[in-house]
Order: sequence, then C-alpha cells, then structure tokens
Amino acid sequence: MDIATGLGLLAGAVVLVTLILMGGDLRMFVDSHAFIVIFGGAFAATLIRFPLSCIFHGLPLGAKFAFTMRRFSQRELVDEIAALAEVARKNGPIGLEKAEVEDPFLAKGIRFVADGYDADFIRDNLERDRDNFLTHLDEGQKIYRAIGDCAPAFGMVGTLIGMVQMFANMTDPSKLGPYMAVALLATFYGAALANLICLPIADKLHLKLVDEEISRTLIIDGVLMIRDAKSPTLVREMLLAYLPEKHRHDAEEGEPVPA
Repeated sequence: MDIATGLGLLAGAVVLVTLILMGGDLRMFVDSHAFIVIFGGAFAATLIRFPLSCIFHGLPLGAKFAFTMRRFSQRELVDEIAALAEVARKNGPIGLEKAEVEDPFLAKGIRFVADGYDADFIRDNLERDRDNFLTHLDEGQKIYRAIGDCAPAFGMVGTLIGMVQMFANMTDPSKLGPYMAVALLATFYGAALANLICLPIADKLHLKLVDEEISRTLIIDGVLMIRDAKSPTLVREMLLAYLPEKHRHDAEEGEPVPA
C-alpha cells in the first residue's frame, strides 16, 4: 500500500477539521446546496468531457493505484530477471516452468518463453498489454485532473448563485446569512476537493504511470533477452541502464566478487 497517499489525505482532513473546530462546529460547514453545485456540477462536466466507459474504467483504476505501490522496485526486477536468465541458461526454457514469479506481467512473459513462443509474438503481446494498461491509467489521471480543474470553477458558480440569492432577498435579513453561507461554502468545497483530493491524486497517478512504463518496458526487454538465450551478466548489464545512476552503482556494489 502507498502509505504516503493515505497519510496525506488524513493529514489534510485533520488540518481542515481542526481549523473548523477551533472556530465553531462541523455543522456550520455542511450545506446541501453547496454540495450539489460542487459535486453535481463537477460530475456533469466530467461526463461531458469523457466517454462513460472511460469514467467507469478511470475512476476506480485511479483510486486503486493512488493507494497501492508496485510490489517490486526496478532494482529488484533486474535482479529477478537476471536470476531467471541463469535458470534458462542452466536448464533451458523448459526450466522456467518451475520458476516462481510474483509479478504478473513478468510471469506472463516468462510463461511465453517457457512455452516456446517466438520473439515477435512475445514482444507484440507484452507491448499491447503494457500500452492498454498505461492507457487506462492515463485515463484515470486525466479524469481526476479534470475534476480538480472544474471543482473550483463550480465553487465560483455556487458563490455567484449564493450572492444573487442574497441580493435578491435584501429585504429579508433572516435569509442573508444562509445565502452567504451557500456562497462561501461552495468556494470552500471546490477548493478542498480540487487541492486536497483530485489534483494530488492526478499527480500521483502520473508518477505511477511513468514508473509502470519503465518497469514494464524493462520486463519486456529482459524477457526477450532470456528468449534469445543471452547470458545473465549481459542481461543484468543491459537492464541496469533503466535504473538511475545511483542505483546502478548500488547494484554493482551489491554483486558478489568472483573468486
């Protein structure tokens, strides 16, 4: 689980609730009109921007990957692929059938190698799988960013509606307070939704998209090198190019010194 996302949302909620309770109570900040204009308006605008199928894919996928981390780092993937290359060199592709691989994408590629598929089929299938996954993840990022972009705008719409209603009822002082509350709470809801939830999640999904693209491309190249019976040392050296410079040196320092 990506603890940073949960901690960030929790910390932001604690800050807002603390500030609210320091000057009143939570009921002062609950208003159905402001809720409708922000969440209803943002949802309506998102429906206009994106096809319904993209929303059904993007929202849950984005929420899932905003709170989850990749099980293996790129450094660990390099080590595991090099170990699998060693197995293939000693026992042949058939020896990979007994290898336990936890990463689903890598396991799929190793299964193709063990089953004897040709390199073009393996590359096309894995690249298509990678591209489809990244497309759905990108849809999630765009949807959350779209909601974050339009929520403050609808907050301003709610503020304008509240101001119009307030000025239209200047003769009735009892209505001025509720209408002003609607005006201010709409802006508050829009700013909180955009800057605490949607835009941070969109940025987190963008980082995860870049990380997944590198990791899956690394896996594809590693699987194809195993398919071509490259030596484990060559596989490791080729895949280390995907790592940041510091991690490359760490990997080299962590290798055992030959006797």
